[in-house]
Order: sequence, then structure tokens, then C-alpha cells
Amino acid sequence: MQVMKSRQDLRLIKILLLIFNISACADVYEWQDKDGNKHFSDRVHDNSKKIDLNPGYSYYKVEQVYDGDTVKLSDGRKIRLLDINTPEVKHRNQDAEAGGEIAKQWLTNKLKDQKVRLMTDVEQTDKYKRTLAYLITENKENINVQLVELGLAAVNIYPPNLLYVDELVAAGNRAQQAKRGIWQQAQYTVIPVDQLGNDGHSGWTRLKGKVSNIRSSRKFVYLDFSDVFQARIEKQWLSLFPEINSYRGRTIEVRGWLNKNRGGWSMLIRHPSAIHGISD
Repeated sequence: MQVMKSRQDLRLIKILLLIFNISACADVYEWQDKDGNKHFSDRVHDNSKKIDLNPGYSYYKVEQVYDGDTVKLSDGRKIRLLDINTPEVKHRNQDAEAGGEIAKQWLTNKLKDQKVRLMTDVEQTDKYKRTLAYLITENKENINVQLVELGLAAVNIYPPNLLYVDELVAAGNRAQQAKRGIWQQAQYTVIPVDQLGNDGHSGWTRLKGKVSNIRSSRKFVYLDFSDVFQARIEKQWLSLFPEINSYRGRTIEVRGWLNKNRGGWSMLIRHPSAIHGISD
């Protein structure tokens, strides 16, 4: 009869966790076959028993809250909360945006007497050397999702970081339907493309119009709305989107930040969650 030693069992369980990408709240089950060999799975089998796992996560105090989506941990690391965006607070060269201080205050109060661990995704850091992560409390609360659920943050998916995309998108839809937080702020109401002026619109923006043409370059596919506005999608992420030509002639809402170009304005669309309200 083959029986694994406890250290070997633990090693196998850790391998299983990596293979199945099991989160802290997932279950692992153990059972023996007729020859006495041990097996492990994330699904229940006959005569299986649930294993009490202690992943040994490190938890940290939050030393400073910069704004609703950026904090500093007690070990000195600056953390940018993944796949969300909260309105800006006032900086030296940045005016405050509606809802920015509210999001910062909520996050400050929420984390005041709590410790958090980091759940990372594919990309570990951003161009500013900040650690990219989802903040998980000791009570297994996902702070990123909570900010979106309360309408304090907008969903802002950055592929290939898609670990919580379904939860974030669902939370964002509920917040918008309930008109919580930013969804009741005039600054974030949708703007018709034909009302986009020479000054554009600062900060996170919602624009709506009809896609009149679709074209492509070496790196991007462009959705043309008018002579002065286009949305662009990186070709490397096209597989995440519906058939791109399905947008042609449709009225859609796009969400993101405006960039000035020679012909007017452009918006980078990283993920289909930034496209809403599709109609003929």
C-alpha cells in the first residue's frame, strides 16, 4: 500500500493550488482509491474528505491611503488597486474630481483597524513601480470589488489582469443600476459624441455615438464615431471582444480617458467591459 508522507502530501496540495488557481476560500478534497493511493481534487468524490488548508498568507497594515485606489503598506510598498479607478483627489497639479475624497475617506475608514493581503494577477507592477494587486481583508472581503459595488470606483480592466473581471463587472452594473456614488454625479453622465468640444473632457469619461466606420493599423483597430472622435482597441486583445465588425453602424457607449490627436480626440478601449449600451 502506497501512503504519502505528510510533507509529500503538502507539496502535492501546493501544486494543486497552482494548477487550479484556487483562491483562499476554495476547497480541496482528499480520497483514497482501492489500492490505498491518495488523490487530491477541488471537487467532491465518494468517500472524500475536505482538507483544512492554511495557505500562510502574509497580512499587512495599511500605513497610508493616498486616494481611493492607491495605498502604502506597513512594509513600504505602494499598492495600486487593480482593475478599478476612483476619482482623483486634489494634488499639486490636479484638481479634485467629484467623489474622489469620498472614496479616499471610505477606504481610510475601512482599512483603519484591518490588515490586508495582496492577491496579484499576471502583471506584478505598473510603470510607476507600484505593486498591482487586489486587497483582501482577513474576513476575505475583496476591497476592489467593494469600492465598485458602492459606486466609489469605476471598473477599469487592464488585460491580461482578468482574475476578478466577472465580479467587478457585475458589481459595476449593480452600482450603476442603483445610482450609487459616481453614478449620481453630473460629472460622470454620458456625453453624446456630437457634443464633444475642442476642450474635450477631463478625467474618466463616458461618450455615446454611432460607429460610422471600422479600420485598422498595424497595432490598433479604430472605431470611428465622427471626424473628431475615434475609439481604438489594441489588436493583441481583440480575442476578448465580440466580432469587431458587429459594432459597425451600432450606437454604443465607451468609457475611458480622452487623448488629443491631430484630428481631434481618441480613447483607448482595453476591454469589452468599457463598451456599453449597444443598440441599432
